[in-house]
Amino acid sequence: QVQLVESGGGLVQAGGSLRLSCAASQRTFSSCVMGWFRRAPGKVPEFVATITVSGGSTYYADSVKGRFTISRDNAENTVYLQMNSLKPEDTAVYYCAADQSDSGSSYYTRLSEYDYWGHGTQVTVSS
Repeated sequence: QVQLVESGGGLVQAGGSLRLSCAASQRTFSSCVMGWFRRAPGKVPEFVATITVSGGSTYYADSVKGRFTISRDNAENTVYLQMNSLKPEDTAVYYCAADQSDSGSSYYTRLSEYDYWGHGTQVTVSS
């Protein structure tokens, strides 16, 4: 069982930045593929970013590519999402997700591929 706790959300003006953190409870974090998803009001959850076990590869949704950066610190059991040039349409609850993997090169973009989820952190971008 991996417990995930997100932090770093808040209210920011368009064009601003926020850094989300997701702390994991287990040392097995270092063998987990990690991902960030978001759910805007009235919309289905959508994939944002994912990172491989080692952190060597990342993948982003087109809507955030070039603005968001996912990274991880396996020594601190933490994954980050640096969000720059924020837009009002980035307003959502952001969730981190984890799934244990035997592959160092895998990353996942679908909700169903993740077994563990945090409770989310609200990000609101005002225009």
